[in-house]
Amino acid sequence: RRFAPRGRAGGRHPSGDPSSGGRTESGRQPVPGTSTAGARAARPSLTSISSGELRSLWTCDCELALLPLAQLLRLQPGAFQLRGDQLVVPGPAEPAAARGGFNVFSDGLVRLDGQLCRLSSYIRRYVELTNYCDYKDYRETILSKPMLFFINVQTQKDASKERTYAFLVNTRHPKIRRQLEQGMDMVISSVIGESYRLQFDFQEAVKNFFPPGNKVVNGENLSFAYEFKADALFDFFYWFGLSNSTVKVNGKVLNLSSTSPEKKETIKLFLEKMSEPLIRRSSFSDRKFSVTSRGSIDEVFNCSLSPRSSLAELLLTELPFPCVLESEETPNQFI
Repeated sequence: RRFAPRGRAGGRHPSGDPSSGGRTESGRQPVPGTSTAGARAARPSLTSISSGELRSLWTCDCELALLPLAQLLRLQPGAFQLRGDQLVVPGPAEPAAARGGFNVFSDGLVRLDGQLCRLSSYIRRYVELTNYCDYKDYRETILSKPMLFFINVQTQKDASKERTYAFLVNTRHPKIRRQLEQGMDMVISSVIGESYRLQFDFQEAVKNFFPPGNKVVNGENLSFAYEFKADALFDFFYWFGLSNSTVKVNGKVLNLSSTSPEKKETIKLFLEKMSEPLIRRSSFSDRKFSVTSRGSIDEVFNCSLSPRSSLAELLLTELPFPCVLESEETPNQFI
């Protein structure tokens, strides 16, 4: 099954104009970061991508993304709100969470361009699971929405100042989802009935994105882990640390930083499309074609940036569990 753009963003144009989807004379979509002559491009930088390239992308085409946190707050006021020293993120029981959003992975604090803020709701970067139900809920929760991590970067121009970025992981992209699911499946098959610890790390992908001279201060924030503790009587491999595994997730990082009002509006629509509620289907036939979604699963991944009422009306119902979710106010349903 191929999740590729269908060419709705624009027809083929012999001049390769960005408004036509950025296609060259041959009709092929040029690979971002490479020239039409096939020469290898320089190291990715913080320069903004063209609006034509961004408009030609759909949710499935974005694997990883980076943008300043301050810009994300302005573009997604429904998902994030800064109130004093608190960064408010809608919890699972709030109506805003049902409309989509992001799974924020953190330790509870974020430094927004020098200002220390507390998070109202987040998923801990390290959790302990003791039974299959907890594992199943955790797995469904982290894959239900795009992941979001906070990092601070020191630039070469002024090392004394740090800029806060939001790192997004598109869990619906086949390449990213495959790495996450295979990592969890393989560790289970190798330690049947035993305890284990699994960590997912995105540091390498992010560090390769920034040009030389820029330093990621808190790179450890670009990882999360869970530990499954079984009730095995003799768990020698776990005791000696032989059941610890790390999956280094890699992918192309898309730069969503821009100062152009036109590009900001496009990025806003792009983020809303990425964080749309995930439609769950109970069987293979439902996943292949669903009457309620009025199309195939391909259209869910490869939909255009224009809003679709059929997708917006079908909201995702999540059942998170209290050991994973951190919130200042525990909903009544969790008590």
